[in-house]
Amino acid sequence: MKLQSSNCTMSFDKPKHINYWKRCLKTYLPNAYTSNDSNRMTLAFFTISALDLLSTLDDPATLSDEERASAVAWIYRCQHPNGGFRGFPGTDFGELSNAENAVWDPANVPATYFALMALALLRDDLMSVRKTECLAWLRRMQRPDGSFGETLSLDGAVEGGTDSRFGYCAMGIRWMLRGAVEGPAWGVPDIDVEGLVRVIRNCQTYDGGISELPFHEAHGGFTYCALSVLQFAQRLPSDTAGQKAGDLSDIELTTRWLLSRQVPAVDEEGDDSDSDASNNHSGTAQNPHSAAFDHFYPIPTADVPRPLCIGFNGRTNKLTDTCYTWWIAASLKMLKRLHLLSAEPACAYLLEQTQHRIGGFGKHAGEPPDLYHSYMGLAALALLGHEGIKPIHPSACFSLDGVQWLEGLEWRTKLCAKS
Repeated sequence: MKLQSSNCTMSFDKPKHINYWKRCLKTYLPNAYTSNDSNRMTLAFFTISALDLLSTLDDPATLSDEERASAVAWIYRCQHPNGGFRGFPGTDFGELSNAENAVWDPANVPATYFALMALALLRDDLMSVRKTECLAWLRRMQRPDGSFGETLSLDGAVEGGTDSRFGYCAMGIRWMLRGAVEGPAWGVPDIDVEGLVRVIRNCQTYDGGISELPFHEAHGGFTYCALSVLQFAQRLPSDTAGQKAGDLSDIELTTRWLLSRQVPAVDEEGDDSDSDASNNHSGTAQNPHSAAFDHFYPIPTADVPRPLCIGFNGRTNKLTDTCYTWWIAASLKMLKRLHLLSAEPACAYLLEQTQHRIGGFGKHAGEPPDLYHSYMGLAALALLGHEGIKPIHPSACFSLDGVQWLEGLEWRTKLCAKS
């Protein structure tokens, strides 16, 4: 089923999107990406996964056998001897490595997550991953309060943020290397899952979203990462009737907060992109289609009319942004509430407002495409069931094909069976 509105004047130009991602794969990125050189593993994942979602990664014209082997070798080149993966190979000093320069060459939690996903999409069996070292390193990345950081200092201190982004990446690594069943694996004790869940519960806000830290403002990206942690840990309810102890304190309130993030797109002058749309884009009770609380308005239903192009913001009183279509829609999908979202206007927002004429998506209407927003826009359309894009897994953030291949690996099925 094609979920874009019949009034939408633009369609998904798949050939242009394929060409955009092929350029990202085959040529040098623009010099604006120089500052992201240390995040090259992340950019590689976006490119590989996008081509997979577009069903062209296995095309020899896109990636020959030799190029595929080279890509796999490059990822393993970034594997750290003490566990985990680097963000790029530039910090590996090779034979010149010593105790003094080791501080510049730590493994990185997000890079490790992206590296493992990219290997799975390239159909590597992960047999060359140092699983014991990686899982042991991952345990050291967890703080006593249950949160995860980004890197480990030479004296063993966990460095980096404490928010749910790092907990999400850590749980993703755990899921890929050992499955979701709690307990030891590869001779390594499990992480403190309960501690991480406790951190998430402490960050749930009064309005139902999840914040960076306790008592901070709720944020769409942090909410997605927190819900993904719970799904990886099999801590979300199997139906919509209830929830187990340790899950979010109020799933209904979280649902209402997520739905309130879908708001009319506005231009730089503050005018609505649709003349019939409400001027309010705050996600407050003034807009009956984005109610935050049950005592104001009920949850919106499919028969409630909405403006043609409605995007998503990440926080109250913020403008719409391409990436939040993914963060919010995927969160609703994990809560089994995606049907409450207005899918056709959401697709129209991406296709009419932020899809670029050369392929890819920009952050806002009229902006050039970048790898991050191009991937998030593509992932959102996949989640909403748009034609020509593979189905996507809501918490793993890559194709269902890739997830099924990963979960079907012989070593992984045997490991999960023993747990």
